[in-house]
Amino acid sequence: MTLRRHVLTPQMVQHEDFQDRGETHWIPYLMYFHRTDYRSAVLNTDRLGFRLSHGPSGEYASVAGRHPAGGGPVSLLAGSSTAFGVGSTSDATAIPSRLWSEHAPATPWLNFGGRGYCSTQEVLLYLLHHQRLPRVERIVILSGLNNLALAGLPPSYQSEYGAFFSGSEYRNQMDELLEKHRDARTTGLARLLRDKGRGRSRGGTRRLTAEPTLADERTPTLDERIATAVERTAHDLERWQLLARASGIRVCFAMQPFATWVREVHTPEETALFDELDQEGSIFWDLFGEVAPAGVGRRYAEEIAAVCEKHEVGFTDLNPAMARTATADDWLFVDRAHLTDKGYDLAAQLLASGLDLS
Repeated sequence: MTLRRHVLTPQMVQHEDFQDRGETHWIPYLMYFHRTDYRSAVLNTDRLGFRLSHGPSGEYASVAGRHPAGGGPVSLLAGSSTAFGVGSTSDATAIPSRLWSEHAPATPWLNFGGRGYCSTQEVLLYLLHHQRLPRVERIVILSGLNNLALAGLPPSYQSEYGAFFSGSEYRNQMDELLEKHRDARTTGLARLLRDKGRGRSRGGTRRLTAEPTLADERTPTLDERIATAVERTAHDLERWQLLARASGIRVCFAMQPFATWVREVHTPEETALFDELDQEGSIFWDLFGEVAPAGVGRRYAEEIAAVCEKHEVGFTDLNPAMARTATADDWLFVDRAHLTDKGYDLAAQLLASGLDLS
């Protein structure tokens, strides 16, 4: 059966192949990053997994590949999958390329987006790679949605360091490893010494009580969810500023566009794509259903704006800006979180004007 999204948005075949979980690139500290040296007509990455961006004369550059000619300063678009450009038909139509080519060409723009990243992974990505970069003039962080989604997970998935996507897979694998170590402790000399010294029976080993399942846990309220997402974003913006101020880098934050925060009525193409994804059993409503109303998006953006003001970080919210600028016929989204080429070009234009990047 041919999927409607593969007819309406054929580039998504390549984006889905790129995201093949069997090809996940596991790396220290960040957990995961993009496939390296990926080549296609739709998207390409360098030897470390950063997506290429294109300039006005056809030149291209990336963090760990070719740097822009001339040796001048560059700007970075950081953030998650919208910054990376999921849904774009080519590297040249993602936001960093549109900024470099047309809307904010004063400096070349490098793609620093990480698919599926929370705000802590976004800043860690910079910490681990800043030494590879030319002089950076500004960093724009296009993000916000993933922190809000992750803040809705039950308490056992949270920690002092927040939550991250694939966290359940990580925890399950680590639990299996812990169990193997516990089994190893009960064999050989170690077991004999323990039994002798503690007077323990040789009949079996102690097992920890099983952790509660998702169904057993209380999920956070909406107020708690927003508060957690704002707090974690605040911590990471403070970290961005600590890293950036020492080098005189200007940091800005943009609330990423989300279909239900931009408008209530969608184009026929968007409606067809959203309906198909819902029918396939998408986990969208599990992760985002509670935060999908536009009023939640406005409240969340207002609280993030206050955090940005406190930390002297420039701020813009692309959702009301897109709502004011786009027409009812403008097809902006390939799914509720990612954009079409038209959507990405509009987002780049609004970033440039809203953050005075030109």
